[in-house]
Amino acid sequence: MTSIPPDPVTVGTQVRADSAEHGAHEQHGHHHDEHEHAHGRWGWVSSLFRTHSHDAAESVDSALESSAGGIRAVKISLVALGVTAIAQAVIVVLTGSVALLADSIHNFSDALTAIPLWIAFALGRRAATRRYTYGYGRAEDLAGVFIVAMIALSSVLAGYASVFRLIHPQAVTHLGVVIVAGLIGFIGNELVAVFRIRVGRRIGSAALVADGLHARTDGFTSLAVVAGAVGVLLGFPLADPVVGLLITIAILFVLRSAAVDIYRRLMDAVAPDLVSAAEVSLRSTPGVHGVDDLRLRWIGHRIRAETGIVVDAGLNLVDAHAIADAAHHRLLHDVPRLDDVTVHVNPSGSHGEDHHTLTAHHRRP
Repeated sequence: MTSIPPDPVTVGTQVRADSAEHGAHEQHGHHHDEHEHAHGRWGWVSSLFRTHSHDAAESVDSALESSAGGIRAVKISLVALGVTAIAQAVIVVLTGSVALLADSIHNFSDALTAIPLWIAFALGRRAATRRYTYGYGRAEDLAGVFIVAMIALSSVLAGYASVFRLIHPQAVTHLGVVIVAGLIGFIGNELVAVFRIRVGRRIGSAALVADGLHARTDGFTSLAVVAGAVGVLLGFPLADPVVGLLITIAILFVLRSAAVDIYRRLMDAVAPDLVSAAEVSLRSTPGVHGVDDLRLRWIGHRIRAETGIVVDAGLNLVDAHAIADAAHHRLLHDVPRLDDVTVHVNPSGSHGEDHHTLTAHHRRP
């Protein structure tokens, strides 16, 4: 049989990984996203104000299982925040404290911000259509934008209230009740924050991590109530607004971290470690002489990849396809959360021959 040098062909298009086969083989190591871990006490403190995200994280479920996990996390946290707000509302009824009423309303509204994320996870499970050919995973990023906006609003409101109380001091009453309610708010929000962030990292959802950070900012706000009340008890009447300003600064750190993560997702940024892992995987595939192009992007909490590999120009189409399929298979095992891969085969040049003459003038310089 005569070997026919293949024209550039696209093979292995849009093949979805079988979760039962590939999930057990995916890496469990952490890939650092352009930062190193901080150690010691400062490392613990600074970790509260950043997502500490690893674009390549632990084990990977299938896309549907990940979405289901995200919805479950949103449901549980929604109930937890609702219980927290109700507990504060009961104390409001018993004491008639206007400050606690405002905090309760704030917690109720924050609990409801989980609804857009819930909708986004539900949309992400829908099949692709002829209009939305990549599916609806980007709905998560849109929900993330909304959450970042809510964090920004929280910082503005906290800062405004603190400055207003510095200019117009007000006596704080029912200090014991205020402290109890503030602790309830802090504990409830922090538990929800830890849960959302943990699940968000596990399934690779930047939006769910951002929502966890949102809950953490609300916990800081409740903690400010406690710190301010304690300060007043110790004889510092301006402690409440001063602590409020400090909490506002903390919220701004959280805002920056969440905004950077969501911005990167919207701009199709991935951790360089992921790209390196994919390159190593491709180059180690038998028959691959080189990698012409490699692109990865997040769609929701899953990754899609496009790559061009160089093979021997003397191969026939079947053999070239077999190499591309092997490269595809390796990527599914070696790159965490990789969902789909498109592999383009390029024959190695002989005597300076260019196999892309028809499309050369369409390429960007």
